[in-house]
Amino acid sequence: MSPANDDGAPMRLLVTGASRGIGAAIARRLGTQHGRRLRIALAGRSASPGLDGVAAELSGLGAAVTTLSGDLAETEAPERLVAEAAGFCGGLDGIVANAGITGPGPLAELDPATWDRLFAVNVRAVWLLAKAGFPHLAASHGAFVAVASASGMAPHPGMGAYSPTKAALIMLCRQLGQEWAPEGVRVNAVSPGMIRTPLTEAIYRDPDLAAERNRIVPLGRVGRPEDVAGAVAFLLGPDALFIVGQNLCMDGGYTETALGRIPGLPRSA
Repeated sequence: MSPANDDGAPMRLLVTGASRGIGAAIARRLGTQHGRRLRIALAGRSASPGLDGVAAELSGLGAAVTTLSGDLAETEAPERLVAEAAGFCGGLDGIVANAGITGPGPLAELDPATWDRLFAVNVRAVWLLAKAGFPHLAASHGAFVAVASASGMAPHPGMGAYSPTKAALIMLCRQLGQEWAPEGVRVNAVSPGMIRTPLTEAIYRDPDLAAERNRIVPLGRVGRPEDVAGAVAFLLGPDALFIVGQNLCMDGGYTETALGRIPGLPRSA
């Protein structure tokens, strides 16, 4: 949030991938937090009941809301979405680049088209969103937050190009943070680990598999979309005004457990 928002001016935001899961949770958190002081554009790949439902919830909280659509694999889509969002909001104080896709498969068998589409959506589109949003964020001294993944911090075998794209996204945010901080624009990323969302719900319908996933997380549970939403809201807000180019891993401690799984380690009594 720009310091200008402390005077009661509306918070003006664009959130991509807002129709369900983490993106919808982010939108709901921002709506609850800012209420009638929020002007927000919610973007999805296409119009959908999910996107309309989230918009209706935020409208019920008093926010001014519009819905946008566009395939982020198309080069012109990010700039158009930013222009439409800024036009509706009267500028932008923050952009949340949440939209992303997966394409599991062994790298030895992955086809170039799948590789290219993942990089187009997960990396190029985020850069283009940031690039188009930069003038607005510089004017407001705003913030850009991208949703990366713990899979970008460690190899994730079988996930094809997904881990390389998220690793590239984390570095993109670090570099943008350095380039744009002198203009008063803060760029950061969050990297969720295992999160129970509509996309992963089928896995958790197996009670044994769900219990095993909960067990291996040091905190004793997998994450919820609301966990990620809280971190994104923090990075957009006034308590994060001195945070630049950081990647906040949100995995309940799981990514750091590798050394603790070595056989033969001493155990406390």
